[in-house]
Amino acid sequence: MKTYFITGGAGFIGSTLSERLLKEGNKVVAIDNFCDFYSPKVKENNIKPLQQYEQYKLYREDIRNKEAIATIFQENEIDIVMHLAAMAGVRPSIENPVLYQDVNCMGTQNILEEMKNHQVKNLVMASSSSVYGNCKEVPFKEDMIVDFAISPYAATKKANEVMTHVYHKLFDMNVMMLRFFTVYGPKQRPDLAIHKFTKLLLENKEIPMFGDGTTSRDYTYIDDIVDGIIKSCIYCMTHQDVYEILNLGNSSPISLKEMIETIGKVLGIEPKINQLPMQPGDVERTYANITKAKNLIGYEPKTTFEEGIRKFIQWYKQNEEV
Repeated sequence: MKTYFITGGAGFIGSTLSERLLKEGNKVVAIDNFCDFYSPKVKENNIKPLQQYEQYKLYREDIRNKEAIATIFQENEIDIVMHLAAMAGVRPSIENPVLYQDVNCMGTQNILEEMKNHQVKNLVMASSSSVYGNCKEVPFKEDMIVDFAISPYAATKKANEVMTHVYHKLFDMNVMMLRFFTVYGPKQRPDLAIHKFTKLLLENKEIPMFGDGTTSRDYTYIDDIVDGIIKSCIYCMTHQDVYEILNLGNSSPISLKEMIETIGKVLGIEPKINQLPMQPGDVERTYANITKAKNLIGYEPKTTFEEGIRKFIQWYKQNEEV
């Protein structure tokens, strides 16, 4: 049995990952501050299935609280840190860049310091496809230069990649930085497009479409992402001198127009579109080259977009009150 410390453990990815690890017989120590970026009730619902496990422990704390982080490391024998906690979202980061810098960079620094202080050597951390900005060359490869962020959120994720490399070099930490590409599926945050559009369609309301519908995202189903995270954790704990950046995507971009049409098709509802101007900070497309992840950890996404949408909608209809 391994002990995984998961930050952002009550969120969409964190709670799904926790459940998978617990089912496989591991111990999970989680931290989440249940902030009001979206309804805390959603996160409370996410952790309900986890509380039946004796080997699950949750701390309701903020990663910016140095003393709380130190206490967690003191009270638990941690094998690996899975650092998911962050202020998420491109558009909100433009409105409040200082908060994003504080949580995403200083919060990460606290985690790294306590890992150093307690000799915890393995870190798998969420980065983001947003670091690629509007790179012209596609698909995006991990060795591309990503110095041209177009949102504060993306800049904090790039900064985290750089800082974790410092700790890898100075303090002999194994680090896997995972650039997630638009994760969706059951438990998806209510502020994200697939969740919002499903709700609007079922309420017979217009869908706000920013731009002409040709922007595209490399949507990646949650189970495929969790599989990639766990494979990364195993790689991290079984190798020496690790510092790797990996794309975890589906390598099959879907346009905004196609995404809306697919949700409508699965629901059996014709979407009514309200076309709006493009939003600042939005990238034109994301498209992951996943060759490195396939070769290094055996990552192999299996869920088609329509199949993933069907699974999300089935979950949504059972959890509409959330």
